Amino acid sequence: MNWHVLYTRARNEKKVAERLAQLGIEVYCPMKTEIKQYSDRKKKVTTPLIPSYIFVRLEAHQRELVFQAPGVVRYVYWLGKPATVRNKEILVLQEHLKGTLIAVEVSDYKKGDLISIPEGPFKGKEGRVTQLSKNKLQLVLSELGMLITLTLEGK
Repeated sequence: MNWHVLYTRARNEKKVAERLAQLGIEVYCPMKTEIKQYSDRKKKVTTPLIPSYIFVRLEAHQRELVFQAPGVVRYVYWLGKPATVRNKEILVLQEHLKGTLIAVEVSDYKKGDLISIPEGPFKGKEGRVTQLSKNKLQLVLSELGMLITLTLEGK
């Protein structure tokens, strides 16, 4: 069985994942935990890592079953076929999401520096600093082909 990528309505990822699980479909919705600063408090919030996307694992003849869950928009296609994700990639994603980023010291970094990420979902990956400010550090992770922004707590 392959993992397929589903596109959902905005902010419906968790609900869709729950509904699909109730239908007996193996589903994975990668989540991240972050601290949001409100005017009067800080709150720990869990949000989808990839907004509007979830992964489902099912046989080809079961593909239409996902549309029984409200909030599913469509399958994601690649080169005219439904996009599939290898099990190994899902396992790597799950492993990387086990940790959480505690803190990063920004004051010593300069634009263009190569940084190894010590903790969190991207632990062990290296990125090049593209932007930095008082409480944010933006890195390009060329190995993964993505741009990430690290936000420091308490700044």
